[in-house]
Amino acid sequence: MNKKKKVKIDKINKILKINNHKNLKIIFVEPKYQINLGYMARVLKNFGINNMYLVNPRCSYKGKEAIKYAKHAKELLFNAKIYKTIEQSIKNCDIVFGSTGAWYKCSTSFFNLYTPQQAVKFSNSKKKIAILIGRDDIGLTKEELKLCDGIIFIPSNTEYSVLNISHALAIILYEFLSKSFEYSPKIFYAEEKDIKNIIGLFNYIVKNKQWIRNKEEVVMAFKHILKRSRATTKEINAVTVGLSQNNLSKKTDKKIKINKINKC
Repeated sequence: MNKKKKVKIDKINKILKINNHKNLKIIFVEPKYQINLGYMARVLKNFGINNMYLVNPRCSYKGKEAIKYAKHAKELLFNAKIYKTIEQSIKNCDIVFGSTGAWYKCSTSFFNLYTPQQAVKFSNSKKKIAILIGRDDIGLTKEELKLCDGIIFIPSNTEYSVLNISHALAIILYEFLSKSFEYSPKIFYAEEKDIKNIIGLFNYIVKNKQWIRNKEEVVMAFKHILKRSRATTKEINAVTVGLSQNNLSKKTDKKIKINKINKC
């Protein structure tokens, strides 16, 4: 790994604190197509899940096509755990959800239907939750859905409501796991001192423009716009360069303390 790539990864890891979600078990029932397996492995890794569980795969889960589309998540395919039956795969789970695009398969007198957003309320750090992802072609059967405590259904266009399983998986995992990714924008957005510096510079320029009548109001408007904009450090630097050009004498420029200006 080259230095630039390592620095980039370290920077990303500061922004996102990714944990392996041990209490969420995603089980793929009889996957048929390698391309979908590859995409699903990739989605799992996107959301910090490093274990893949398969029930009777109907294709080679270590095949070239699967590896190709898994990209940097191919180790999930190589280390996938295989079960013979769904019953074996959900044995130690507290709550089991099935997923389907064909909600009419479910008898509403026996099952509760949940959107991914509604299903999240059952997640608990102490409970082990299994989510069954059905077959690429026919999904989960009625009998298999009876093994589930609840059914996850993603509302979509009624004319074509069945999503590709990798797409459905991404939506479900986003709802279940997005809160566990701590996002800190401090790396990208300008700090208070940067804002104060550019406001000071703008204030100096306005005061020296004789044709501006209400100087205080102009500075106040600039200050409000700037604070509402959540400007990045790069943007502040770019505007600083623009304001400095032709507005400051060389003598004055040296006296005003401005933070390092990146090349824009």
